[in-house]
Amino acid sequence: MRKYQLFSWVAFFYCLVVGQTLTAQDRAAAIISACKAVFTEPPIHIPSTVAVDAPLLGNGYSAAALGGKPDSLCFYLARNDFWRLQSGFNESFPAVLGKLQLSIPALKHASYRVEQSLYNATMSGKFIDGDTRLLLTTYLSATEDLLVIQLHNEGPATVEGTADLLLPQRDQFNINPPLENKFADTTAAGGQHAAVQWITRGFTHDVSINTMAAAACKMIGGTGNHFRLQQGQSATIVCALSSSFKEKDYLQQTIHEVARLTPQRLSAAYKAHTAWWSKFWHESYVDTGDSLLNKQYYLSHYIMASCSRDVHFPASIFGSWITREIPAWNGDYHLNYNYMAPYYALYSSNHLEQAAPYESPLIDFMERGKYYSRKVTGIADGVLYPVGIGPMGIESTRKNQLMEAYAHHFIESGNVEDEGLFFGQKTDAAYALVNMAPAFYYTYRKAYAQKVYPYVKAVAQFWAQYPRWENGRYVIENDAIHEGTIGDRNPILSLGLARLALQTAIDVSRFLQTDSTYLIRWDSVLTHLAPYPTQMRNDRKVFRYTETGTAWWGDNSLGIQHIFPAGQIGPGSDTDLLQTARNTIGAMQRWMDNNGSNSFFPAAVRVGYPADSIWYFLRKYSLHTYPNGFQLNNPHGIENCSTVPATINEMMCMSYQDVLRLFSVWPSHQDAAFWNLRARGAFLVSSRLANNEVSFVSVKSEQGRRLMLENPWPGQQVVVKSSRGTVRTMKGTRLIMSTQKDEILYFEKASSYQPVSGNHNGQ
Repeated sequence: MRKYQLFSWVAFFYCLVVGQTLTAQDRAAAIISACKAVFTEPPIHIPSTVAVDAPLLGNGYSAAALGGKPDSLCFYLARNDFWRLQSGFNESFPAVLGKLQLSIPALKHASYRVEQSLYNATMSGKFIDGDTRLLLTTYLSATEDLLVIQLHNEGPATVEGTADLLLPQRDQFNINPPLENKFADTTAAGGQHAAVQWITRGFTHDVSINTMAAAACKMIGGTGNHFRLQQGQSATIVCALSSSFKEKDYLQQTIHEVARLTPQRLSAAYKAHTAWWSKFWHESYVDTGDSLLNKQYYLSHYIMASCSRDVHFPASIFGSWITREIPAWNGDYHLNYNYMAPYYALYSSNHLEQAAPYESPLIDFMERGKYYSRKVTGIADGVLYPVGIGPMGIESTRKNQLMEAYAHHFIESGNVEDEGLFFGQKTDAAYALVNMAPAFYYTYRKAYAQKVYPYVKAVAQFWAQYPRWENGRYVIENDAIHEGTIGDRNPILSLGLARLALQTAIDVSRFLQTDSTYLIRWDSVLTHLAPYPTQMRNDRKVFRYTETGTAWWGDNSLGIQHIFPAGQIGPGSDTDLLQTARNTIGAMQRWMDNNGSNSFFPAAVRVGYPADSIWYFLRKYSLHTYPNGFQLNNPHGIENCSTVPATINEMMCMSYQDVLRLFSVWPSHQDAAFWNLRARGAFLVSSRLANNEVSFVSVKSEQGRRLMLENPWPGQQVVVKSSRGTVRTMKGTRLIMSTQKDEILYFEKASSYQPVSGNHNGQ
């Protein structure tokens, strides 16, 4: 009988969980399907050396951005793995591949409307001028490097035009000698007016690593590159992309791919494409109850899903959408925050595939980082990174003849040490841990810990030796808080990042049961690091940017980045420290900062700044965008893809210091829900807030670690149901319990609990 009762309970529990899962997935589909990016005018910032304002397509390997007016629509083509790879100042950058130009003279005076559907990652355009009505539908396959464009004539007037696959044109080159140059490239093109057109471009002269890329296209429903459509007729243009890193015979492969495409294969490709995006969107979901914030949340994740999947070639500052060469800041991986920021929300949002490329260039650069550590600081077993790197060990800011001849001020000012451009900052390698740490703490996957531990250990070894012992504390000297503030002492961000590096190394070392001999030193420096410097501003104690040196900065958010993303202050921190943090947030007011919004908003949440203020400014921030989600008049591109998601995730599901807190900084007037957000300890968490009360909490334990949940119903008893077949009642400010691997726990307020028949283990 007991066995039957246990079976009955487990069946009931799984019906409950499965029912909630299906409801959550349906809800996610409904919410995200309502989110569309709408463009009513042709984009004007394309091609560009910075972020574009155009409709965007991508799959994390290949990308297309739609520019041009209706009569000259242009798909700018790029790939994550297409770089000029040469270590040297202004010599390495992600490059442009080419473009697919649609020339349709009859649309010269047509209206413009393009909509991007986020849920199925398709783009539709409608261009109308009297009887001339053309509908364009396009997507870039999530499972193949294939751009598909369908043209359909909806009007009585005949529509005709051409589709031309072109190498980069004059407007795609940023040539401004002597610092910005047109480097020697290898190009070829063929098949114009034939069944299949193709282009290939690459860099094989004066580079460290050869790179080549190719594209090929053909018309289905047209002749050669020409189409002529009567009312109701359609034509389809297909374009395949590849590179020398993906295929040995990259050009022939793209030609073969498009040559064999049939309507049946295209139908299968679209089905696979929509299935991939459906899976992506169902990895987690949130509903803020606000359509504006929902849209910006999912638009941000759409951008990251579209540009971040290639584990060897992460997206650059501007994502995958490189439309002009040479992009600003060489489009490289800038290590004093720009490279890190786009990834802040991916771990808590449970989008781990999009986060996976992050570590590769950092690990690939370790040998050079060890060289700089030895040469610049004399620390033999640490790493010291410059400000700019690229993929595959490339250093994009290394001193070279170009710098010596035309940018000698970097050398004269002390911003260059040895051959590296450091801007006086020692923390670039440590900054990289702001994403490696959550990737570890949110998953506790051994394979990941083993992969990143050599890097984590080397960073910790640097910070175990670089600080100097003085009067009972370790101090950090000659480390700039801001680019070029040479000689600062105890920069507040460095103090936060050093703590992050040492604590992460201690935890990963213990998790892997290795290098116990280092722990005493790491812990000693961590324990005795100098406190965060403070000052008085407007009669309130706030943080000082350094102990000696820069006191305050008129923009940016460096004064709070020890809170987030370094993660060193939050709920449970010293009361005075928390108040100082809130005072600093109030004094800085960097909600609309070109560089710092992505850290400022989550930091405000982390220290308990008033939720209504955060909500107000987050909505204001979300209105200040181009239709594609990039920030208006902000050149930096994808780094702000984390701003809204990271803030919302923290507001809904904060797991600072392993304590799970739900809706702890959330407007009391706003109903909300989330499903499968990831928390520290490798937990997947779901919950709902209605009428300012939590309805339920569901937690899946991936690794069987201890769970500490701040009671969502203060002062109330809580019923805890387990997929293991147990029920128990708990009470207290924190609900602390052991879990088992893959166990699911369901929490609800005791007064709302209705037991099923049978005896269950409880108390």
